[in-house]
Amino acid sequence: MKPFWRKGLGLLTVLACCAVWILTSGMGVRQRRTRTCQSGINVTVLDSAERRFVSRDDIQAWLDRDYHAYVGLPLDSVNLDRIERLVCSRSAVKSCEAWMSDDGKLNIEINQREPVIRFQDSGNGWYADADGFIFPLQARGSVCVPVVDGNLPLTVPRGFKGMPEEGAGREWLLDMVALVNYIHGSVWEQEISQIHVSPEGNLILYTVSGREKFIFGRPEGFTRKFRLLRSYYEAVLPEKGAGYYSTVDLRYRNQLVCRQ
Repeated sequence: MKPFWRKGLGLLTVLACCAVWILTSGMGVRQRRTRTCQSGINVTVLDSAERRFVSRDDIQAWLDRDYHAYVGLPLDSVNLDRIERLVCSRSAVKSCEAWMSDDGKLNIEINQREPVIRFQDSGNGWYADADGFIFPLQARGSVCVPVVDGNLPLTVPRGFKGMPEEGAGREWLLDMVALVNYIHGSVWEQEISQIHVSPEGNLILYTVSGREKFIFGRPEGFTRKFRLLRSYYEAVLPEKGAGYYSTVDLRYRNQLVCRQ
C-alpha cells in the first residue's frame, strides 16, 4: 500500500473512533438525564471497625432532613458537592466522597475523625485528633484514649469543632497532642490511665498499676521525663515496694524527687 493511502486510512480510523466516542458520550449524557435516582443509599464507612461514630442511618437522616428530596431526580440533577459538604459538616466526619452509580444508587464513602486524646472540663467533654482538631464527644461510640481533666488552660464552647484560635491555649493543646503521640506505641500507652492538670498547670500522671502521683510538670521534655519514670520502676520501686511513695516528681533534670 502506498504511503498516501496508508495515511488516509489512518486518518479515517481516527475520525471513526472520535465519532463513536462522541456518539456514545452523548448517549451516556442522555441516559443520565432520563435515568433517575433510586431509593436507598450505599454507605461505606472506611474505618467503622475502629470507630462507630457514624452509621448509614445517620447519613440517611441527615440527607432526609437537610437535603430533602433526591430520590426520583435525574442522575445529573443530584448535587453531589452539596451532599459532600452536608456530610462533612458533621463533627465526626473527616472526609466524604459521593457519586452516582449507573444503577441509580447514591454512594457515599466517609472517613471518621480519629481522636488521640479526650478532655473533660466542667461537664463539657471533647476530643482532639493528631492535628489538634477539636470535636465534641459523640452520642454513639467511644474510643479508648488518654483522658485529661482538671484545670485546663483552654476553654472550648460546648459543640465546638475546629482548631482553637492562636494563643497560649492552642499551643498547650498541640503540646498535649504531642505528648500522647509520644506515648502512643510505647510501654506507657497501656500504663498511664489519666492525666490531671493541677491549679499550677502541672500535669499529674496516674498509672494503672500503682497509686503514686507522678508530677510531670509542663508538657515538654518528654524523653528526659519518661527516662526518669522508667528509672523509678526499675530501681526505686523494687527496693521500696509498691505504695511506699505517694508522689514522684519528674520535673528536675537527672533527679527523681520521691515523697511519702
